[in-house]
Amino acid sequence: MRQFYEFFAGGGMARLGLGNGWSCLFANDLDEKKCATYIRNWGSSEMCRGDVADLTTDDLPGRADLAWASFPCQDLSLAGPGTGLDGEHSGTFWPFWRLIEGLRSEGRAPRVVVLENVAGALTSHRGRDFAAIGAALAGAAYRFGALVVDAERFLPQSRPRLFVVAADRTLPLPASVRRSDPDPAWSPRSLHRATTPLDRESRSAWIWWRLPPPSPRRTELADLLESDPKGVQWHSSAQTQRLLELMTEVNRTKVERAQQSGQLAVGTIYRRTRPDELGVGRQRAEIRFDGIAGCLRTGSGGSSRQFIMVVHGRSIRSRLLSTREAARLMGLPDDYHLPQNYREGYHLAGDGVVVPVVRHLAQHILEPVVTSSGRAALEAA
Repeated sequence: MRQFYEFFAGGGMARLGLGNGWSCLFANDLDEKKCATYIRNWGSSEMCRGDVADLTTDDLPGRADLAWASFPCQDLSLAGPGTGLDGEHSGTFWPFWRLIEGLRSEGRAPRVVVLENVAGALTSHRGRDFAAIGAALAGAAYRFGALVVDAERFLPQSRPRLFVVAADRTLPLPASVRRSDPDPAWSPRSLHRATTPLDRESRSAWIWWRLPPPSPRRTELADLLESDPKGVQWHSSAQTQRLLELMTEVNRTKVERAQQSGQLAVGTIYRRTRPDELGVGRQRAEIRFDGIAGCLRTGSGGSSRQFIMVVHGRSIRSRLLSTREAARLMGLPDDYHLPQNYREGYHLAGDGVVVPVVRHLAQHILEPVVTSSGRAALEAA
């Protein structure tokens, strides 16, 4: 059985994605409500609630094959304050990394480390933050590479995320997980540019990972909506009209075309602040009808919550996305226990990692690497 640590665990979505072939040795998160949800779904034996900076290697049992860390993204996001790895939230990468270095000094460093964050981590501080992560990995004797995976290839949610996958330098890597050049499917220009500031040691440790494409996605947003949503109500006609009034002509035209089609159309809406013709910030409602939800978010306030709009001829209805619908967009099954409070449930989903993306990475990279390392150890013995 492969074993793992789950840092910044949230509701345990990485654990769910890894699946039954993996055993959790230790899980950690600071947020009390997320920990409660984790415990409700997975039990209390592995969860250790608290600040990662307060942990020591004595808290980490055994030797894990994998350490998964979806560390906070606020300071690395393009919409964040721009403080990067020096920030209060994303800077928690460093105490996490000190634990990994401590495990290395004890001879029980994880064989594989996965770091998950927003794609903005590639460009934060003009690439210096990504270079710092690379230097940390290379300095701790890991080879590493990165992929940008958009959840919309698996589920109807636009959610590009950066996955940095590092493997102990002594591990024999099977040919099936490596490439000699970047794969355009997972390596956007921002990733190419991010490799330029890497120092010499980091460049020598760089790997282009091989990840096959997933099977074609078969679900649309409408397939995941609840017929009788819990915790949300349909808007009044005045509330729906207010959303329409917040739309620019371009967005109102999208609604009109959906009406003219005569077909049932489901769109998603985010309210955003955009400059008007005078450069003054105005709240706008922006809608999409491509069968894909916008990226779930966790910020406070109504503007961060996603609305749905259902159009069928002259009928136009709107409401908030329900927490169960948000969970489905993250790949969580309907028997996964969500918080009863709407804000807590929505935050939990929006702050997580997409389950089928984790499974895809595990199947095609993580498990072959760990299995190869185990086989090599047996042969050496």
